[in-house]
Amino acid sequence: MRTHADVVVVGAGLLGLAAARALARRGREVVVLEQAEIGHEGAGSKGSCRIFRLGYADPGYVEAARLARELWHSLETEASTRILHPTPQLTFGPDLTAVHEAMLLAGAPCELVPASEAARMFPAVAANGPALLEPQSCVIAADRALAALAAPIPDIGTAPQVRTGVRVTGVADDGRLVTVHTSQGPLAASTAVVCAGPWSGQLLAGLDVSLPAAPTLEQVAYLDLGGTAAGQTAADGTPPAGTPPAGTPPDGMPIFIRHGDPSPYGLPVPGTSLYKIGIHASGPPADPDGQDQSADQELSARLAAVARQYLPGLDPRPVRTERCVYDNTPDEDFVIDRIGNVVIGCGTSGHGFKFGPLIGEWLADLAAAGARPGHAGPGHTGPGGTGPGSTGPGSTGPGSAGRAGPARTVSSHLSLERFRLARFGPSRLSAAGGGSGPR
Repeated sequence: MRTHADVVVVGAGLLGLAAARALARRGREVVVLEQAEIGHEGAGSKGSCRIFRLGYADPGYVEAARLARELWHSLETEASTRILHPTPQLTFGPDLTAVHEAMLLAGAPCELVPASEAARMFPAVAANGPALLEPQSCVIAADRALAALAAPIPDIGTAPQVRTGVRVTGVADDGRLVTVHTSQGPLAASTAVVCAGPWSGQLLAGLDVSLPAAPTLEQVAYLDLGGTAAGQTAADGTPPAGTPPAGTPPDGMPIFIRHGDPSPYGLPVPGTSLYKIGIHASGPPADPDGQDQSADQELSARLAAVARQYLPGLDPRPVRTERCVYDNTPDEDFVIDRIGNVVIGCGTSGHGFKFGPLIGEWLADLAAAGARPGHAGPGHTGPGGTGPGSTGPGSTGPGSAGRAGPARTVSSHLSLERFRLARFGPSRLSAAGGGSGPR
């Protein structure tokens, strides 16, 4: 294995691949190190699909999602593949009002509909109350997204080099070069970008950086859209309201999300007759190196209850289940920062996939600019920057929605600023080299 590289990216998940692609587009020589293979069984980015949505209770997230969508579209064009599958979304639950207000503040299209209209539009989903229709939501083909990010870049003709089966054991920074210690020997680089999900904390320990992360092992279930609810009939033998004829998949199944505690969700799987359901942040604490991929019976029971309550016309017995590790922070905001010559991107907390290309641009900006967020030169508007239009950590500017806060101290001499999505505009993406145009 070579002993030197310009930039080393640790982790070939969503963020690592997105950062590597953005860096390669900037003309940097990039090597990506992956302990297994892209989309491996223990990866947080694995699986067939994710939800793309604009709906958040923070207008900063809404604006960020809109920017990310343009980058996804650019990637679709480059890779000649469909990644985003437009799918209407029903949003409901106790936090509905906050989501609605944030979307209106950010100028995102949405429509508040009464319970009767929600039931008429999507009879297979039992919102049981008013709902927010999000017309610009999509289902992300997650496996295709990873493949597209790893594919050659048309303008360059090559792709960032991805070395699989190389486990990184530690990262050291002497102020001049970064040394990435691996199972195949050390690799020196001018900059390292650590996007190792729940493994990030242990890799950064040698830098005296403590990440506020707590991994959990989540579970989702896949239901058969062609199967009606087993045993759920009235005394006269009629199926429950909203049940389609036996064997007929419900037409136009939407995405649904209940905003509140708990937060169940569902989405159709593109190209299949399956419907994926889950409960956000419901899994037990996990050791990323000791993941048990077998079904958890307690979580299975909770998912079956979700199916019975919100999808009464479907058979709640899953066709299959799937486990997936979450890389959680205490407040579910992401960690995006630079400490010396090491850039950090992690803590996506189960809702980062939709932002993948955008976060990749920010990480590439940090790696290329050589400055930490909040310590940038004039005009810099990367994450937490201080240039025009920036309202980074600690900001109280328009759109901050009260989310601003102090930096988080992680050691006696370093502070890792928690990335606050307070307010985003095209200036941020322009500074990152991606512009405000197609994604």
